[in-house]
Amino acid sequence: MRANRRVAALGSAGVLVTATLMAGAVAAPSASASADSRHGQDREARGAAVAALRASATGIDWQDCPADWGLAKPIQCGWVSVPLDYAKPYGKQIKIAVDRIGNTGTTAERQGALVYNPGGPGGSGMRFPTRVTNKNPIWANTAKAYDFVGFDPRGVGHSAPISCIDPQEFVKAPKADPVPDSEADKLAQRKLAREYADGCAERTGKAMLQQMTTPNTVRDLDVIRAALGEKKLNYLGVSYGTYIGAVYGTMFPGHLRRMIVDSVVNPSKEKIWYQANLDQDVAFEGRWKDWEDWVAANDAAFHLGTTRAAVQAKWLELRATAKKNPIGGVVGPNELIGFFQSAPYYDSSWVPVATVFSKYFAGDTQALVDAAAPDLSDTAGNISAENGNAVYTAVECTDAKWPTSWKKWDKDNTELNKKYPFMTWANAWLNLPCATWPVKQQNPVNVKTHKGLPQVLIVQSTRDAATPYDGAVELHQRFKGSRLITEKDAGSHGVTGLVNPCINQRVDTYLLTGKLDAKDVTCTPHATPKP
Repeated sequence: MRANRRVAALGSAGVLVTATLMAGAVAAPSASASADSRHGQDREARGAAVAALRASATGIDWQDCPADWGLAKPIQCGWVSVPLDYAKPYGKQIKIAVDRIGNTGTTAERQGALVYNPGGPGGSGMRFPTRVTNKNPIWANTAKAYDFVGFDPRGVGHSAPISCIDPQEFVKAPKADPVPDSEADKLAQRKLAREYADGCAERTGKAMLQQMTTPNTVRDLDVIRAALGEKKLNYLGVSYGTYIGAVYGTMFPGHLRRMIVDSVVNPSKEKIWYQANLDQDVAFEGRWKDWEDWVAANDAAFHLGTTRAAVQAKWLELRATAKKNPIGGVVGPNELIGFFQSAPYYDSSWVPVATVFSKYFAGDTQALVDAAAPDLSDTAGNISAENGNAVYTAVECTDAKWPTSWKKWDKDNTELNKKYPFMTWANAWLNLPCATWPVKQQNPVNVKTHKGLPQVLIVQSTRDAATPYDGAVELHQRFKGSRLITEKDAGSHGVTGLVNPCINQRVDTYLLTGKLDAKDVTCTPHATPKP
């Protein structure tokens, strides 16, 4: 979920290029949090406290952002040094890129910094301050009270970026159809997944790869908090950013002031990460059908059929055509999934995807090639896409134990594909490098309430494809005193960025006053896109 949406790529097997605080007092993490976590975290907890104290004393040397970062004044950029390995706080350091824009209100209105993560693993939050410079009306009230702060997590973008494969090779198309026709197809994909895992070790190094975990990103976040001069963190996390938030709330409950998590990764240790990806396959199929229903209801605009079955038949026809002869020589089934999956991800993609789909059947194949094929001339974009996928893979593979038995992967995905074929095999190959991961895999943090945890606001739509609704319910149960806002009969991934007054007003009220509703709230859906 890069930037709300995972950078979906099938290792080297096939790419779905889709586009997841001066000198405040710093306390050590609570004993209950460290005692409840994995072996050795006592050392890492002490290391995190050392790093935070150091950052608190050092602060951030804010400067104009480098010209090629695309972040114009008055946005400022800086760096925060963190240990590569928190068990060795005086050992090798890496630099985390951060940026900010000051609050738009008065000094009296200012409530501190609001730090943002958009998802991934592999997403950059550096565009967050542009919500102020672009005058985004949804965030205007919050911007009066808060500095908006973004960062590139470790391994991402400008923060000691990692890599697993040559970026131009990563985006090259067409790649194999992710749905296998034979055992030979599966063997070929397994070979590519193993090569991708090996490539991560070779290009990144095992020392860095071993430290690419959610708990380390959470420790980095606490060091950023200290560097900003903030005694307590205000945090907004979307998609994978919600898991960062859930783990932060567990490891540093007393360091939180306010936290909103939007479109929630299920924090259950049993879900991280193998089962979570299988759950996605089911949810994607449901939201894909929602989109097909909408396309059918707007047949006057798209001419793709008046029923879901008719639209699905067009999809299968397109897929079969691309499998036999890749469109424009570059768009096969893999590239089609990479483009079309944005519709079940985001309502904002419903019209653009349907328009390209419609144009193809009206005889315009170039629109599809332009939309779905890689641009080999965009070397910077390709480097970013490859980096995002490398981080996605590294974090998910290192965070948790994954099945090593191919029989289990084959059985689970073969069964799922029968009912949920849109994303199942594509998702399987994306994650298969985790089966042969070259560094030790960790045990996920047991997300739960500890002393000092404030009330957390959880926001979720019921038909989200990337983070199924059950994840929000699970976190709500684990974080005592939290409140859940449910957007019923909606499914766009990332709810707080959409216009829905029922949600927007409550987000503002919480961030500005700390107040939440006495009970959970159900909101009607935001407006459906119009052709």
